[in-house]
Amino acid sequence: MIAQALMAAQCCVDSDRHVHSLHAYFVRPGDPSVPIIFQVERTRDGSSFTTRRVVAVQHGKTIFAMSCSFQIEEPGYDHQMVIPKVPQPEELMGEAEFREVFLAQAPETVKRYWGRERPIEIRPVSLTHYISDEKLEPNAHIWVRTTGPVPDDRHYQSAVLAYLSDMTLLDTSLYPHGTSIFNPEIQPASLDHAMWFHRPSKLDDWLLYTQDGPARRAAA
Repeated sequence: MIAQALMAAQCCVDSDRHVHSLHAYFVRPGDPSVPIIFQVERTRDGSSFTTRRVVAVQHGKTIFAMSCSFQIEEPGYDHQMVIPKVPQPEELMGEAEFREVFLAQAPETVKRYWGRERPIEIRPVSLTHYISDEKLEPNAHIWVRTTGPVPDDRHYQSAVLAYLSDMTLLDTSLYPHGTSIFNPEIQPASLDHAMWFHRPSKLDDWLLYTQDGPARRAAA
């Protein structure tokens, strides 16, 4: 829904404006059997920045809302943190091997999640939380990449990046509790999501997705 809403917003801005941030709220559960209507509000058009608000509607009700900001290319300061020292993706188990080694003994919920083909391949640096109930620090390093080519268009690339950004976050938040999203006793769900796009990414190679959950309080 994040990716589709971002594409809808991008259709309503000038081509020289690129997304630099989005803030989204999942208001109601979505119905995958019904088309989603995306309504875009032209909030502001400035000389450098453009703002749009997107609402997703199903069955006549809002199920999702997002504000996003766009900017023209401008020079400025640029820096980034040093990449953590972690194994490279080529050193890690691929999804095909993971399915072969672990899925035979896995619960049915885990089989359904990992057994289907997806447009994104994920290679976690650690698989501990999938195979044990050990309580872990809420930190994760996950290599991600697309399984097929992405158009050479920044609007599509931003939408794909937004799509994969919401994956595995809930897993990391549950590490300290020795459980996972597959636990039938909990109801994990994304309620809100924020993202900043600091520079373009062609998605033609592996990306390291570093995640941490410094605090969490949720209904039991």
